[in-house]
Amino acid sequence: PPAFAIYMVGKVLRWLEDTIGGLEAMSGINRKKAALLYDIMEGSSFYRPTADKDSRSLMNVTFRLPTEDLEKEFVEKATKEGLGGIKGHRSVGGCRASIYNAVPLEAVEALAAFMTEFARTRG
Repeated sequence: PPAFAIYMVGKVLRWLEDTIGGLEAMSGINRKKAALLYDIMEGSSFYRPTADKDSRSLMNVTFRLPTEDLEKEFVEKATKEGLGGIKGHRSVGGCRASIYNAVPLEAVEALAAFMTEFARTRG
């Protein structure tokens, strides 16, 4: 059997149970993180989510800005603020915030604040 993989799954499940409070709690946190970002997009014409509302991911929030130049500036400034990994996939462009289980709510709140300020000053 794949002993290392089994060991790692056990560690993650123990972390989820002991630190987070189980799968239900993790699901709630993930929904809250995604809602923070999608709410910004829904309340703005500056950011455009790339997925239809009924197909949106809780783990990878993809979006576009009004122009590719603004997207480049957004990625550069976000990186300088410590918000890395925002650049979208090379085949589709845009931006992508990966907010997997290990990403704390505080990090997504920081991204949400950055997005709000960026739209305020560039929109």
